[in-house]
Amino acid sequence: SLKSTDKMATIYDFALLDKQGNTVSLADYQGKVLLVVNTATECGFTPQYEDLQNLYTRFHGQGFEIIDIPCNQFGGQAPGTDEEIHEFCALRFGVKYDQFKKAEVNGKNELPLYTWLKREKGFEGFDSAHKLTPILVQMFDKADPTWRTSNDIKWNFTKFLINRAGEVVARFEPTHDTEDVAARVQALL
Repeated sequence: SLKSTDKMATIYDFALLDKQGNTVSLADYQGKVLLVVNTATECGFTPQYEDLQNLYTRFHGQGFEIIDIPCNQFGGQAPGTDEEIHEFCALRFGVKYDQFKKAEVNGKNELPLYTWLKREKGFEGFDSAHKLTPILVQMFDKADPTWRTSNDIKWNFTKFLINRAGEVVARFEPTHDTEDVAARVQALL
């Protein structure tokens, strides 16, 4: 099996645990356009669950899937169990796309998938149309003084777009405009 450091890897070389703890090979998604996103239920960006569900509804029939990985590493904003997170998303936002087991996306316990995603598409800064608030900058500085140059995930709802060949083609920071994400998804379908 390929290591996350293998340059020839595709997303299909990785596996995740579903919310019941079963291993799911991402090869099951072969030939689909994928959006991988780290989510949180108690974040200022939490309304993006609705945007994600709208994307899913709009494009799922054309071969689009969302891989939702809840993460509690940013402000402790995904504190629930996997089942509580799923219930919240289903009831509040009507989420129907695949949600996986809560996991870490940065640091020594990060998912190998995230080691690969960050290597394939590093941090290129925030969308210039969305100025970071001083509070966010202060939080980032406190969490990681090297955040401006590090490829680590900065916050909840960072998205990676994967083409039908399993390659990362774009990284969108949480402030990125959803309509632009939709246009990029549509272009790959």
